[in-house]
Amino acid sequence: MSELEKKNVLSDKSYQFALNIVSLYKKLSIEKEYVLSRQLLKSGTSIGANVAEANGAISNSDFSAKISIAYKESLETKYWLRLLKDSDYLEEEKFQSLFESTDELSKILYSILKSTRIKPKSNN
Repeated sequence: MSELEKKNVLSDKSYQFALNIVSLYKKLSIEKEYVLSRQLLKSGTSIGANVAEANGAISNSDFSAKISIAYKESLETKYWLRLLKDSDYLEEEKFQSLFESTDELSKILYSILKSTRIKPKSNN
């Protein structure tokens, strides 16, 4: 899969994921849980926002930096999902679905990141 194809898949998946996070946030807000869900909303929607910025990058380093931020946001999102589940705000089935989606995004982002970062020179 070319970088352009990965970007399009990533853009689509991260956008759909953000919609799912917004939907969960609305549900949790109705249930009067604001603090954890707000953190999840920020990190979960930030993934796609940073992917969008990466797609408009003006240099390879700019692209890599935005993908790196998106990757870190995906890791943070996993944290908030686990915390919401373990504190009984998120049922297991919904957790599994969102966590798997986040994990898939993380893997795609990491793959892109690995292929775009300059490898350090060996001393040999």
